[in-house]
Amino acid sequence: MLAARAFGVPMIVIVDVDENRLSVAKQLGAYGIVKVTTSLEDVGSEVEQIQKAVGSNIDVTFDCAGFNKTMSTALAATRCGGKVCFVGMGHVIMTVPLTPAAAREVDVVGVFRYKNTWPLCLEFLTNGKIDVKPLITHRFGFSQKEVEDAFETSARGSNAIKVMFNL
Repeated sequence: MLAARAFGVPMIVIVDVDENRLSVAKQLGAYGIVKVTTSLEDVGSEVEQIQKAVGSNIDVTFDCAGFNKTMSTALAATRCGGKVCFVGMGHVIMTVPLTPAAAREVDVVGVFRYKNTWPLCLEFLTNGKIDVKPLITHRFGFSQKEVEDAFETSARGSNAIKVMFNL
C-alpha cells in the first residue's frame, strides 16, 4: 500500500482476514478496508463488497498472500482488461478460475525477488517518500531465544505486522 501510494495511486482498498492489519492499513491511509473470510464460498459476496469499497472498476489488484481464495478473489474483482499481480506464494500449487478471468482478458503478472527494485526502494526510503517505521510492531535481539520468540510472534500474527531484529 505504501509503495502504491508513493507511485501516486489515489484509491487503495486493503482486503484482509485480520482486523488488526486492516486497522493499521486504515491508519496509514488506505481509502477503504474490507474484512473477508478464508472460505471460497464467500468470494462472490466479498468481490461485491470490494468493488463497492472502491466505487469504480478495479484496474490493478495485488495478491500478497498467494492462496486459492485470495487469487480467486483477485481474479474476480479485477475489471475486464485489468491486471492481477501475484506477489504472495502461500501455495505452491493452486486451483483458481482462470477461464472466467481469461474471457475477461485479465492479465496475470508474477513477481519474485523484486529484481532491479532495490535502488528505487532505497531512494523512496531515503527521501521520505515511504515511511516504513509504522509497520514495525516488534523488535527482538539476536540471541537464540530472541530469534525463536520473534519467529513465534510473527507466526502467531495477532498484532504483529513486521518483526525486526536488532543486530
